[in-house]
Amino acid sequence: VQLQASGGGSVQPGGSLRLSCRAPGRVASRYAVGWFRQFPGKGRTFVAGITWHGITESEDSVRGRFAVSAGNYDDTVVLEMRGLRPEDTAVYYCASAKTLGQVQQGSIDSWGQGTQVTVSS
Repeated sequence: VQLQASGGGSVQPGGSLRLSCRAPGRVASRYAVGWFRQFPGKGRTFVAGITWHGITESEDSVRGRFAVSAGNYDDTVVLEMRGLRPEDTAVYYCASAKTLGQVQQGSIDSWGQGTQVTVSS
């Protein structure tokens, strides 16, 4: 599966951004898609993810601010980010695996390209 991420950019603290990940065959092939972020000099960490049938999970620090979603028959997974903070600045990646549990554990089958999110005043 070739994932294609888009969105990102620069925003002031408190602002919002929307990331999209095109995940061909997400529903038909029944796989989960997640978002990770990577801070400079660090590894990639799980942010939020969604199963093929719409169950979502998110990491504690973003819960209530970030929301992951996808249409029932839509292969695009969206990460809506609100209330952005400077500490959210990172490169964001989408990724896929058979189950959301595997995504959360970092057992990834495919990665999309990274997209930079910068939050600063």
